[in-house]
Amino acid sequence: MTPAARVQAAIEILDSIIEAARSKGPPADRLVAQWFKDHRFAGSKDKRAIRELVYDAIRACGPIPSSGRAAMLGLAEEQDDLRELFSGEGYGPAAIVEDESVAAGGIAPEWLENRLIASGIGEEEAQSLLSRAPLDVRVNRLKLPDGTGEFPEAGDPLALPGALRFPSGTKVTEWEAYEQGLIEVQDLGSQIACSAVGAAPGDTVIDLCAGAGGKTIALAAALANEGTLVAADTDKRRLSQLEPRAERAGAQIAQIVLLDPGSEAEALAEWEGKADHVLIDAPCSGTGTWRRNPEARWRLTPAELGRLAALQARLLGIAAPLVKPGGHLTYVTCSLLDEEGKNQIARFIADNPGWISDRSELPLGTPHGDGLRLTPSTDGTDGFFIARLGKPC
Repeated sequence: MTPAARVQAAIEILDSIIEAARSKGPPADRLVAQWFKDHRFAGSKDKRAIRELVYDAIRACGPIPSSGRAAMLGLAEEQDDLRELFSGEGYGPAAIVEDESVAAGGIAPEWLENRLIASGIGEEEAQSLLSRAPLDVRVNRLKLPDGTGEFPEAGDPLALPGALRFPSGTKVTEWEAYEQGLIEVQDLGSQIACSAVGAAPGDTVIDLCAGAGGKTIALAAALANEGTLVAADTDKRRLSQLEPRAERAGAQIAQIVLLDPGSEAEALAEWEGKADHVLIDAPCSGTGTWRRNPEARWRLTPAELGRLAALQARLLGIAAPLVKPGGHLTYVTCSLLDEEGKNQIARFIADNPGWISDRSELPLGTPHGDGLRLTPSTDGTDGFFIARLGKPC
């Protein structure tokens, strides 16, 4: 493919991503993969170049652009050499005309930028949310107890034992070590969130929003498979992925519970007052994951943010009775918005006398309200809010 044809291909993919963002359709990575599947003539170099153009254009646009062409023209404002490829030649995009629509830059739609500012996110931190993320892995101590192993490439050691960092795009999922369950792909921030729980062998731990189980199997490693681990979620599809992942990792899970939305407390009644630790990895806006999913900022609306905040408050209410006296509740969101983090915990503490903030010692993070905040610019992780609360005896 010619460079111009690659630009035109990126424009076509961007059109589908923009439409999906407006209609809550498939995520960008799935749409990129589908385009490549439908256009098998594109070689590996073409695919790499097109993918980079697509994601560079997404990162260059603040509000959702009117079209893929407008998004690419917005990128051309930053990469001037792209403009000469708008000539209509070589299967490339048509020539640029006067007063043509060009996507606006910025961090996010204006309302969302304002929410970030109100949450104490400065310009440098906001810009870092649109940087490219590295690839982090967690060495599985259930299979490599000392946290070390021989891998095809040497990763950079990180702030937690057994945490390694590789360049973005490293194909660790093709390694034999991955197939054998010796390592798990997991951002350092997510690993720190699991560490914050403070789970130890013999404990009873409930992962209330287990999803596909990334944090669940990390908790199993912290327990050394000595204790009781319960994984629960309302998403049947994602929860179905947990069992094979746990088997590969050698993780023992006492019970997997599919929750019926609105009836979670009934399904978990047998655990009331018995858990040493409950983890809420709450559904959230994902503002801390824009390095990996930059188009997510086009999908969020004020109404959706309000719905998520209400759900998070409800999950805190479901989790609290499960914790035994003297136990702990750990609340985590991959969001940097205070309505999903600091404000949620402040409200919970105000409504539940006796509960206190009980920060465990963590290697990274900045105090924020009654919890800690992780950001790409300060900590080199995805963005997280983490709060550990102690229940009165």
